[in-house]
Amino acid sequence: MDSRIGYVIGDFIANVVLGAVVGLLCWLIVGPSWNMWIAMFLMMAIGSFMGLVGFFVVARWLGAMEAMVPLMFTGELTGMVVGMAVPMMPFTAVQGLIWGAGCGAVAMVIIWIANALLSGVTRDGQEARHG
Repeated sequence: MDSRIGYVIGDFIANVVLGAVVGLLCWLIVGPSWNMWIAMFLMMAIGSFMGLVGFFVVARWLGAMEAMVPLMFTGELTGMVVGMAVPMMPFTAVQGLIWGAGCGAVAMVIIWIANALLSGVTRDGQEARHG
């Protein structure tokens, strides 16, 4: 993943916005009478699809794989969390937006930590630089 500040800010904003959109979409689709497990799996698929749509919007500026993996992960995570929360408790549209944006931020932190842990040291003792 790129470490330039413009890329980092763009990636973070894209994921937070996508999380908020998916959270609101989940709130619109899922009702309180839904089974929470069915809602979770269905909203995960819809969130993944929305991540793919979001990827086509931002890939020009952020790169192909650098944008696709985080956005699809954000969509899936948000869909699962918000999709399961709506049937479990009273849930408003604003909560869907806030929880979705929070899921987008958490997904970015998880991906950046995983990237730091997986970017190992080469045989020459140098840090691997990708990009």
